Amino acid sequence: MKNLFRLFKFFLILPFLLPLLAEAQTIPTGMPVLAETYRRAQLLGKINPDVSFTSWPLFPKASFSIQNSFYPDSSLEKRLTPKFHGIIRFGKEKGLIQLLPVTWQQQYNSLHPQGMNDGAMIPSRGYETLFRAGLYFKYSFLSIQLYPEVVYAQNKSYNGFPADYPDYLWAQYYRTMNLIDLPERFGTGAYSKATWGQSSIRLTFGAISFGISNENLWWGPGTRNTLLMTNSAPGFKHLTFNTVRPVETFIGSFEWQLIAGRLEPSDYLPPESHRTYQGKPLYAPKPDDWRYLSGLLVTWHPKWVPGLFLGFARTVQQYHKDMVGNLKDYFPVFMPLGLRAAGGDGELANKRSQLYSVFARWLWVKGHGEVYFEYGRSDYFWNGRDLKVEMAHSGAFVFGFRKLIRMKAHQDENIEVLMEFTQLSMNPSTINRHGLSWYLSPAVRAGYTNRGQMLGAGIGPGSNLQTLQVSWVKSLKLIGIRLERYVHNNDFFFANVKDIRSNWVDFDATLLGQWSFRKQLLLNAQLQYVRSLNYQWQYTPPPPPDYWGGKRKDITNIYFKVGITYRF
Repeated sequence: MKNLFRLFKFFLILPFLLPLLAEAQTIPTGMPVLAETYRRAQLLGKINPDVSFTSWPLFPKASFSIQNSFYPDSSLEKRLTPKFHGIIRFGKEKGLIQLLPVTWQQQYNSLHPQGMNDGAMIPSRGYETLFRAGLYFKYSFLSIQLYPEVVYAQNKSYNGFPADYPDYLWAQYYRTMNLIDLPERFGTGAYSKATWGQSSIRLTFGAISFGISNENLWWGPGTRNTLLMTNSAPGFKHLTFNTVRPVETFIGSFEWQLIAGRLEPSDYLPPESHRTYQGKPLYAPKPDDWRYLSGLLVTWHPKWVPGLFLGFARTVQQYHKDMVGNLKDYFPVFMPLGLRAAGGDGELANKRSQLYSVFARWLWVKGHGEVYFEYGRSDYFWNGRDLKVEMAHSGAFVFGFRKLIRMKAHQDENIEVLMEFTQLSMNPSTINRHGLSWYLSPAVRAGYTNRGQMLGAGIGPGSNLQTLQVSWVKSLKLIGIRLERYVHNNDFFFANVKDIRSNWVDFDATLLGQWSFRKQLLLNAQLQYVRSLNYQWQYTPPPPPDYWGGKRKDITNIYFKVGITYRF
């Protein structure tokens, strides 16, 4: 513990050695309308092309020198921003108090939970709402962002994993549920919770910031999914040492974030937790303990290749009760990736669980496009030879492409084409080595979650997602359609269900809309039609010789989401 405090004291003193002050106000991860507007603005060459967009929250004032982070478009700054910005300056411009945008998001699911990347919202059926409002204070190098969130969900009951499935299948289902804290339903009635939301306290000098935060993080180049950090779960308390803009060096610029965080359990049980199989309880209670999370992301922009960003990210978690208190416990992200070099069986005895990935994003400003890729592993390799021979073991990936096509008749309008593919299901190498699905862990049986939701890709363990989105875009306005194919937990399917006629696959069609009204109001909306084939892998085979007939369990869910943001 003493070593940890010494290191934090060093990070605390470090900013005072830097000569320049910088702004630490953030655009939260996934903030409706504004988050994607910034990324599109970079593709169009309107803002700094040297920012990687691989680490969120975003610091627009520091990265792009924009006076008001919540009015990103320069034309809006000149013509549409109202006289009162919700900003009061004092102390000879050293001090600032600003009212943060008020956001009200609402969503509705007709039959079963749908939706991801929605932060503190929970997977639920029925009506759900999230409200966020707050205040930003800055004086000199100190900034305080109070941005709490309140969530309410109707949380109606729905048909989940079928109760009439045979006991052996429930036993296999619990092989997954005992290795991750991912409840099917958050209680039996209405759900409500108030959290610190996107709040933080920071000391910021130049490009460097150190602080305490509860903000959602997003690590990696993906748009719908990334492997290590998304906003599919509520934000979690963490210490952070990060850049607020790229740091220039003789080999290019760097961005990074180092975190030490606390992950909480959901306090909800999986379904049918009373069941037994062959006289033994299926549910194995998880430790009643919080988890310590250590994380590191580094992104490098080589000076010789414009628009190219290369990165590495790693997270390691451990139950608090299993921590000894040495430096390795607090910063395991700096330990070797190979198990042999990390301590062999001794490292396994420390009961830590890790994920890591490498990624790349290539921005084409002149072509108004980007391509990106992330490849990650969820298990150790023994040594360098093992890595070279079995590189695919425990692998997963995200691959995407985005292109903005200028409309000749209207130069300020574009057609956006976005494609993204996420593959989390196990490959043959992982199966052959008796590996586990991504985000499951026998050492940390809460899995890679916070308060019962995924920290990583929102599609969850063993799943795959393919996305195609085409939209008309004009500044903050967007009208589009998104088509997706979502394969639910292929690892469970191939290991246990096996019948090729009963794979659970969703086909989704979503109408998307974003609009700005009356200078300060931003509206976002989604209407999604979801056709679930073989919902929960339910399928009754026909009598021979009719192989492809049978009774299918196909259902339709309607998902509607609408939100409004008021900018001062």
